[in-house]
Amino acid sequence: MGKSLVIVESPAKAKTINKYLGADFNVMASIGHIKDLPMRDLGVDVDNNFEPHYEVIPDTKKRNNKKVVADLKRAAKTSDAIYLAADPDREGEAICQHLAEEIVPKNSKIPVFRVMFNEITKAAINDAFKVPHQVNADLVNAQQTRRILDRLVGYKVSPILWKTIGGKLSAGRVQTVAVRLVVEREREIEAFVQTEYWSIVANLTAALPPKFDAKLYKIDDKTVKVGKFDEDVKPGETHIKTVDQANAIVTEAEKQAYVVHSVTTKERKRNATPPFITSKLQQDAARKFGFSVKKTMSVAQRLYEGVELGSEGAVGLITYMRTDSIRVSDAALNDVREFIGSSYGNGYLPAKPNNYRSKKGAQDAHEAIRPTDVRRTPESLASKIDADSLKLYRLIWQRFVASQMAPAVFDQTTIDITAGRFAFRATGSVQKFDGFLKVYQEGRDDKPAEGEDDDEELNLPLVKEGESLKLNTITSDQHFTDPPPRYSEATLVKALEEKGIGRPSTYAAIMTTIQDREYVEKIEGRFHPTPLGTTVNDLLIESFDDIFNSAYTAGMELKLDDIEDGKLDWRDALKEFYDKFAKDLEVATASIKDKKKMAIPTDEICEKCGTAMVIKFGRFGQFLACGNYPECKNTREVASKKADSNGQTAEGEGGEASTEEVPICELCGREMALKKGRFGSFYGCTGYPECKNIRKIAKGDQKPTAPPVQLDELCPKDGAHLVRRQGRFGEFVSCSNYPKCDYVKRDVIEGVVCSKDGGEIAVKKSRRGKVFYGCVNYPKCDVVFWDKPVKETCPKCSSPFLLEKTTKKDGTVRYCQNEDCDYKIAVDNTDVTSDEKAGENVAV
Repeated sequence: MGKSLVIVESPAKAKTINKYLGADFNVMASIGHIKDLPMRDLGVDVDNNFEPHYEVIPDTKKRNNKKVVADLKRAAKTSDAIYLAADPDREGEAICQHLAEEIVPKNSKIPVFRVMFNEITKAAINDAFKVPHQVNADLVNAQQTRRILDRLVGYKVSPILWKTIGGKLSAGRVQTVAVRLVVEREREIEAFVQTEYWSIVANLTAALPPKFDAKLYKIDDKTVKVGKFDEDVKPGETHIKTVDQANAIVTEAEKQAYVVHSVTTKERKRNATPPFITSKLQQDAARKFGFSVKKTMSVAQRLYEGVELGSEGAVGLITYMRTDSIRVSDAALNDVREFIGSSYGNGYLPAKPNNYRSKKGAQDAHEAIRPTDVRRTPESLASKIDADSLKLYRLIWQRFVASQMAPAVFDQTTIDITAGRFAFRATGSVQKFDGFLKVYQEGRDDKPAEGEDDDEELNLPLVKEGESLKLNTITSDQHFTDPPPRYSEATLVKALEEKGIGRPSTYAAIMTTIQDREYVEKIEGRFHPTPLGTTVNDLLIESFDDIFNSAYTAGMELKLDDIEDGKLDWRDALKEFYDKFAKDLEVATASIKDKKKMAIPTDEICEKCGTAMVIKFGRFGQFLACGNYPECKNTREVASKKADSNGQTAEGEGGEASTEEVPICELCGREMALKKGRFGSFYGCTGYPECKNIRKIAKGDQKPTAPPVQLDELCPKDGAHLVRRQGRFGEFVSCSNYPKCDYVKRDVIEGVVCSKDGGEIAVKKSRRGKVFYGCVNYPKCDVVFWDKPVKETCPKCSSPFLLEKTTKKDGTVRYCQNEDCDYKIAVDNTDVTSDEKAGENVAV
């Protein structure tokens, strides 16, 4: 009996599952999708009912997809059965469909099954394989519809951006709406007008301690408005606008008698939050750890697919991490309730399980994100998994455990105080029982506005109605309303979720795409639209406002849900979209015919002529160009402000401008400017074309390229000083007048000359960094040796030099460079001089 083939997406997942299935199964990985729409063609026959054309994804430098497919086909031919076990969502279903189409032999009788599981545990895997299914066509159609929608928008709209702005810009169905939110928020901030307001606080003493603060609450029965001023002051409200008003109120209030008007004490319960769904996990990880959405999903993927735990091997620690369902299995509920009772006591365990309702449209076939075994505490994993994995696991574990714990209980007391025509109010909250807060407290995106409840615990004295109070001090404080905050990754995901845009599987891709396209930039953890992003947004909204808006995009997500549920034909959904889209496209295409390419204005000033510079787009992306073109042709690179993982920008901490000195050209003394070419960014002399000096810029963790160092030695060709430079293959010495003088000093083997043309033999380096020896007259002379020439005459054939090499087996040996001579002799390493061991300083 042969083996059954199981195909999953990743090697890590394959390793974990293989441990549970045993020797009768061969578990292999597809490394994600194996098929997609073609890269260089629309791939959708619009006139033939939107029939898609898929092809096997071409190989890339990072992935040999054809080999993956070939290996899977080979394994499929000899298998008794094939189980497709990709992730339990639309993308996973599409992967399974494409695998079935591509790797299963035609007319084969090999049975093909679909297995799904929400966690990678022995029990879940065994249960899934007991009841295998077929690929769900509705799920596949929902994914295919989304893919075709994205392709139609990208393929049809992006050329409009190329023609009007330039470069290879892209438009995306969902990414454009996300950028629109960021741009519109920026415009809200720009248009925001601050409102000044004042608050009044009295510090009072009662018969019993402690002293306490009470805020001015009403004046003449009108509520004092503080905090947000989104609307005008309404009837029944008053607004302390100026310092003079505040001072007058303080002066009057100081003369009043303060009497307790009423005391209200009531018990307030704060209920636990449900276990994580994808968006909530992304938001809380961003608030508490500063994790980007992409990082959160990457770490969660590792925890789901399996982490090595010593003798246990690979273990899946959490359930599937792309979900919008808060459902929890009965077995997991029983486990967590048992754990809470035994670990924290029955007082923390509700009489019945806490019941949460998923939002409308949630995929309840999935579960919430939870630990696969609640008994596996974060503390038990502290020495076994990396720091980021531990942080995220602890967060998921705490939220899940807390979700089934009793509410926290507070005593909330409100004291209303009269003082003439003024009413003051003091509110205190005292925690009586911590409940679920013993384990977990949700983070906040922004600080609470003035007057909002921030759950701060405050002790108040025991007072009675009618009791007189002593005024200690009364103070006024000036405040200004704040503009709406810019979006962080967490709050942008929250906004997209609330508006119904995107799904658990797309949030990370949206955040990554809008930054990679340089439509937004993250400064101190907040999204700012770039000039490019604003220009692209305005251009697209002008022609496609009815498609690139929140309501329409959310409606399309609901249609995809209906397709998944089998309620809507995918072709009908595409036709309805395309009828509207095609009309917009026709109008937009006609409107750009007479438009010149747009240039984006900036505050940068041209150092050559003093004109304001503009952003333009070329073959290698965006660049700054003088606005006085063609009279002035000055260009330079656009400065980047991309933030690091801690939210700091590349220009400096907190978005401050960089203090790094502008490099000076060592050849002519002019400043060098940042430019971009075929191989990336570099510094070029501003004296170009008179001076063509350039300097390479280090990438990633590479050390920056050092400027040339002048030597005392003179060039034998033109008498100028030689300089030591850093080249592609290491350090070398050349004339300072390069490129006018092309002299390069060679590191030659003294006394050894080429047997072909009499030239010196120099030490060189290949493109891969390997040292070799060749004639200085290359390419006229192609004599090359991989072993080092040594000035020693061959005693057998009188060849002028020998070659030397060292191996582990034979040690150091010298042999004749003449292929017809078999002379060879072992050399004691102590006989090899330090000069003969040289060869480290290699010329280019």
